[in-house]
This record gives sequence, C-alpha cells and structure tokens, in this order.
Amino acid sequence: MTKEDRKNAYLYCKFRDEQFALYDEYAKRHGMSMKTLLVLNALFYAKDGMTQTEVCQRTFQSKQTVNLIVKNLLAEAYVTVTEVPENKRNKIVRMTEAGRAYCEQVVRHITWAEDTAMSLFSPEEQKNLIELSRTFTKNLTMLVNEEWEKKED
Repeated sequence: MTKEDRKNAYLYCKFRDEQFALYDEYAKRHGMSMKTLLVLNALFYAKDGMTQTEVCQRTFQSKQTVNLIVKNLLAEAYVTVTEVPENKRNKIVRMTEAGRAYCEQVVRHITWAEDTAMSLFSPEEQKNLIELSRTFTKNLTMLVNEEWEKKED
C-alpha cells in the first residue's frame, strides 16, 4: 500500500461522507431523519408496496430501524401495513395518499438531483463510476469482514 493509495482512500471516503452529510441535511431541512427519507424514497416508488424485509434490503438498514420508522409512519397515517395471506409474518407496507402528499416533493426533488447529477457524466463516465464504486464496495466489504490481523508494519 502506497502513500498515494492512502490519500485516495481518504479522498474517496471524504466524498462519500460529504454525500451522506448532504442527504442528512436535506432530510433534516424537511423535518425527518435521513433513514426515514431512505424508507420514504423506497416506498414512494414501490407502487404495490414492499415488505419490511424488502425495505431493509433496499435501504441497507436493520429490521429494528425499519420497524420503528414504519411504526412512526403508520401513526401519522402515511402508510398502511397489511399481512400477506400466504405468510402472516410478512407484512406489506404501502404509502397512503396522505403519505404520498407528505413526501412527494421531497422524494421527487432528491431523485431529480441524483438523476441530473449522473446525467452530467458521459455514458462511459457513468459506467466507470458505477463499476469502480461497486468494486470498491465489494473489496471494502471483504476486508472489513475478515478477522483483524496486523496488516501494516
């Protein structure tokens, strides 16, 4: 590992953290947490709803976090929760009209910003960004999940 590798890892992670802070600030400006924004975003575009497990997979959040967010949205009448007849342990979460009205402008704006920011890259740059980010995430996941041993002198 070179000094340049360390510098580039720092810069990449700094940009990622800047993006997280941007999403967090945007969500707070609209009266919600970033995690709630992520759940609302997933549910808004899921016309037939999603199970809580699917929401967890889509937003990379724990079952407990998603369950708490769904309970809060249910209390505000922004979502409905219905049992799946074949498996009563699975419940489908769907946005209500009030829920769609509550988050539509916020969700559509952040989606527009993401899509527009990506469109400012050429198709080749888009492909490279996605492939390199996917590879970085795969490598990082593998390294974070392996047992720690002294890696550096």
